[in-house]
Amino acid sequence: MKTIKQIALGVLVLAVGFTTGCQRHSKKEVFYLISVNTALPYWQTAAAGFKHAGDAYKVTTQVVGPDGYDPQAEKAEFEKAVAAKPAGILVSVADAGLLAPEIDSAVSAGIPVVTVDSDAPDSHRLFFIGTNNLEAGRIGARRVIEKLGGTGTVVFFTLAGQPNMEERLKGFKDIFESRPNIKIGDVIDVKGDVHTAFDKTQELVLLTGPKKVDAFVCLDSTSGKMVSDALKRTNTTDRLLVVWDVSQDTLDGIKAGTIDSTVTQKPYVMGYFGLQAVDQAFHSPSKGLYPAFVDTGTSLVERHNVDQYSVQPTGGQ
Repeated sequence: MKTIKQIALGVLVLAVGFTTGCQRHSKKEVFYLISVNTALPYWQTAAAGFKHAGDAYKVTTQVVGPDGYDPQAEKAEFEKAVAAKPAGILVSVADAGLLAPEIDSAVSAGIPVVTVDSDAPDSHRLFFIGTNNLEAGRIGARRVIEKLGGTGTVVFFTLAGQPNMEERLKGFKDIFESRPNIKIGDVIDVKGDVHTAFDKTQELVLLTGPKKVDAFVCLDSTSGKMVSDALKRTNTTDRLLVVWDVSQDTLDGIKAGTIDSTVTQKPYVMGYFGLQAVDQAFHSPSKGLYPAFVDTGTSLVERHNVDQYSVQPTGGQ
């Protein structure tokens, strides 16, 4: 109950700031959104939300980070942003061990830092905005169990060490614990190279007997298309594929039947609300009154509801 009160109070404090803040802003105030994989539609969508909020507030926004998965490059971008002494930083943490000390240094220097999409809970960040990844994993696990009829071997593709994906995997494992006939065959770290998912899928679909893989789950947003392409290349139609996030390729795959479903998030909301959050923290620090976590929501997209989703040029969903 304490947590609920903290969240409600934190959101109330932020909301008051949002409704009164527009009169106090200046283009001299610079806010950063930092992530990896900035070239992905997912992060372009988040950036659109971030910039939209920045335009509404009449502040300057900077979206930086490596095009691909490169935690070291993200760390370097974070350090550059801190050196520029911005009004605030919104960051998606690719490697918590690597970035947590940098976040702590920024906060100690008086720069508000809020994590988004992927958290560093042991750092001094103010709070986290994003998906309840543990529950999102459980949603995916229930889908896999339903489609496999409670029996089968599942292989995961992930980015090892990235906090949000570790939580998603734990969500799957939590649900699978009650289903002894669901086995995890392997958890494959693609290490930011989507071709790994393609190559490994081509190898795994050849396994038969007890080693046969019945389902593939992509916990990152880049592997889904590669696994789908590998299944099509090998003319494999009897394997389940559950992926993550919304892209046009994913929606097309669900319509075509090569992808069963995808677990969606709300990156536009994360970016938009994230800008508002760091702005409020900059103008009206409220130590101890921030929510620990703001859940932006998630859902499952499958064939029966896929037409309700689209990828907009502006990033809105």
